[in-house]
Amino acid sequence: MIKVLSHSFFILLLTVPAVWAVPPEENSSPADAGRNLQGQVNSVSQLSDIKPSDWAFQALQSLVERYGCIAGYPDATYRGNRALSRYEFAAGLNACLDRVNELIAVGTNDLVKKEDLTVLRNLQTEFATELATLRGRVDTLEAHTATLEEQQFSTTTKLNAQIITAISDTFGNRVGGKSDDSSIYFANRGRLNLESSFTGKDLLRIRLEFGNFTNSNGTSQIAAATGTGMTRLNFDNDSNNTLIIPHIRYYFPVGDSLSFVVGPTGIGYNDITNNITPATIADDGNGIPSLFGKNSPLFERGGGGAAANLSISKNLILTLGYLANTPNVPSAQNGLFDGGYNALAHLAYYSEKGAIGVAYSHGYNPAGTVDVNAGRGSALSNAPFGNNIATSNSIVGVQGYYRFSPNFQVHSWGGYVWANAKNSGFSDISNGRGGTDSLFVNNGDSANAWFGAIGMSFPDVGGKGNLPGILFGIPPHVSNSNVRQDRDTAYHIEAFYRYRLNDNISVTPGFWVILNPENDSRNDTQYVGVLRTTFDF
Repeated sequence: MIKVLSHSFFILLLTVPAVWAVPPEENSSPADAGRNLQGQVNSVSQLSDIKPSDWAFQALQSLVERYGCIAGYPDATYRGNRALSRYEFAAGLNACLDRVNELIAVGTNDLVKKEDLTVLRNLQTEFATELATLRGRVDTLEAHTATLEEQQFSTTTKLNAQIITAISDTFGNRVGGKSDDSSIYFANRGRLNLESSFTGKDLLRIRLEFGNFTNSNGTSQIAAATGTGMTRLNFDNDSNNTLIIPHIRYYFPVGDSLSFVVGPTGIGYNDITNNITPATIADDGNGIPSLFGKNSPLFERGGGGAAANLSISKNLILTLGYLANTPNVPSAQNGLFDGGYNALAHLAYYSEKGAIGVAYSHGYNPAGTVDVNAGRGSALSNAPFGNNIATSNSIVGVQGYYRFSPNFQVHSWGGYVWANAKNSGFSDISNGRGGTDSLFVNNGDSANAWFGAIGMSFPDVGGKGNLPGILFGIPPHVSNSNVRQDRDTAYHIEAFYRYRLNDNISVTPGFWVILNPENDSRNDTQYVGVLRTTFDF
């Protein structure tokens, strides 16, 4: 080992650690050395924790001004008392050697003393192994980086995916029946999102999806078995595991206070605005398992179109959107403006611990496509005049949540619906018992419905990433109508516990009870159980 060094190079032993922006780990490797450089210090006065009274001040000043191979931390400190590894010493020594060689090459060899050159040669010999190892590691990293750049999927696009599997069953006689027609089943849904950004602020999302929770005609298998959509799972999409592209969305800002969302298919209110429900609750794979409990039914409608979000102030945002049901179909009663549509105005206020929003939605559905409450309530509330009558609707909703502590939050939502018949004729209208009656509907007939829910959840209770929660709600209920109103009121009571195995896998047992299914007390109580496993990557 070198026994004698000039004063300047003795201090080099203390200055090398300052090359790194953060202290290395205890078992740092050669590849860690030299990362996050702040840049060359041109004057020792740039180092805020070095004073002229410090014993090493003159040596540091000499190295900075004569050789220019000292760097500080990003916060303009030097931290000269920190220990260093041999790898770190080798990296710092190599930086100074390169600097000295530069000085010699440009004819400034008068700045380099003979005794210092002797020490440098001895140090090169002493640390030859470490320097060679460091250079080898850097070369390897550069090669790996070049390979990744050549073989990466895209420079602008990343893939994130969610795979859901669920074992589920219901208990209770079918609506209007005398037997339990459901049995235990095991199904799946997968979503692959390709997300691209071209400016760093915009986002294009293209979704590939597959699953086998629905029948071939798109109806829910669990709803078909029980006779009511109130038993539906939050993620019961798609049939036969056929790969489809159900969602294309592009978000881009225009200035600091205005942004737009456009998309030709699969754009819902949830994609153009915040539904003011905690994200931990509304997530298909990691939130509440029931379809009704996800968020306000007001936000479950859409198609293709556009929306604008205006930041009136830092905490107040107004969303205006228009979504056509089938904008890609050019035939009569379809298209962007000639067919079914939904338009939204939503004003949301955000605070540090919560948010509240007021929304108004107006929509129109041609005959054959009527679904006023997005399958969340009774069959009558979804088609109060039957599916054969074109129907318009207006919905006013209020929704909000508040975090009382990091481990306790409450959320709630409610809404009121006005529906109007847009033509006359006989129509098959739900009787609340799994069948229909043919009734005459007059153009202009009206119906009113309402819904609401309140839930409590407890993030990280029982372990980091876990989420227990409960919810009580009233699914959409027709309270007044010129044609037919619901006989009784259904009640939804649910509990679930998301258990986080790791960052990528969670398991959620869930259970809910539906009293008076289809808003009719003559139907047996329905009990739904599910064990959901979610993979996020």
